[in-house]
Amino acid sequence: MAPSRGQQLLARKLHITLTNHRGPVHVVRYAKGSAKYILSGGQDRTVRLWNPDSGAEIKAFEAHGYEVLSISVSHDNAKFASAGGDRSVFVWDVATGVTNRRLAGHMSKVHTVEFNADASVLASGSYDATVRLWDLRSQSRVPIQILEEARDAVQTLHVDSTTIIAGSVDGYVRTYDLRKGELRADFVGHPVTSVVPSVDATTLLVATLDSHVRLFDTVTGKLLNKFTGHSHESYRARACFGHEDATVVCGDEDGRVWGWDLVDAAVLQPNPPPKVHNKVITWIEHHPSEAGEMITASADGTVKVWRHS
Repeated sequence: MAPSRGQQLLARKLHITLTNHRGPVHVVRYAKGSAKYILSGGQDRTVRLWNPDSGAEIKAFEAHGYEVLSISVSHDNAKFASAGGDRSVFVWDVATGVTNRRLAGHMSKVHTVEFNADASVLASGSYDATVRLWDLRSQSRVPIQILEEARDAVQTLHVDSTTIIAGSVDGYVRTYDLRKGELRADFVGHPVTSVVPSVDATTLLVATLDSHVRLFDTVTGKLLNKFTGHSHESYRARACFGHEDATVVCGDEDGRVWGWDLVDAAVLQPNPPPKVHNKVITWIEHHPSEAGEMITASADGTVKVWRHS
């Protein structure tokens, strides 16, 4: 008998723990496609490149003067962007380990950075309540556009070929249609900490500081489902889809990883799940191509790689 989706989620076992960061780890991202590495950023002002199979640290990127809060990897894995307390966005060359661009203009810490599909444009969202768009093909140090509709800190972004989706502490998810020049603002009612679209881009997963993850129709903004049980009231946390968008996964402030069935929103067993980190889970991300792998980062200073047993 084939295992259920819930059994598949529970079959994940800890593969390896990465511990070189000194202090909380705020973000961890997979390389694109089937490339075998991950990048993590933390309170210790470093970005670290890891081999998730062996657990070896390949390289440490050290140019930030403040904590690193966000990382985005380009489609070809040749460069990545990082940002945080510096109020600037750093664009790095992976091979050389040096920054080739530093984009300044935000008035406060930068919570989120995201490349578009071909890494020609970079979007950054800040505590200053703006989203800034940077043309990486140009040598200009001035943003090509500033989006100023948010009324509080921008915590999360998603960028694709036609839209930019921004979630902010003012409780709104704003969708900018770049082709039509239109904005749709959907009021969720609670500070938004992550927005993640499904693979087919028809739905959007939104995590908020009222211990809810909500599923919305991307086109209409209609609420389709709600997922609850976890503790998420004070810190930024990220929710994501599981393999083939059949489940929803989110870490919480008690160090637990929760899973739900996408359709009926039932909590996957065991309920409650065991603690797997000693402090709040700050980031969770599913592998882009491997069905049974995901990564978590925590304020306890560790990154953990999980795989099907």
